[in-house]
Amino acid sequence: MKFSVKREIRSDDISTIEHAMKTVDADAKVNVDVDANMVNVDSWLMPEEFLVAFIDEDYDVIIVEA
Repeated sequence: MKFSVKREIRSDDISTIEHAMKTVDADAKVNVDVDANMVNVDSWLMPEEFLVAFIDEDYDVIIVEA
C-alpha cells in the first residue's frame, strides 16, 4: 500500500515513520521515499490501520494505493 505525505519528508523523519508503521505491524516492510513524499508499506493489514499511526506522529497523509 502507498501513502502520500502532504508535507515534505526529511531524512530525519524516516526512522520516526518506520517506527510508527512497526507499532501497527511489527512485520511490515516499510520504504520511505523522501524525494516523492511517499511511504510504501507491505503488510497484510488494512491501510486505514496505518493512518492512525501517521496521525499519532502528526503526519497528514492520504492513501494512494491500497
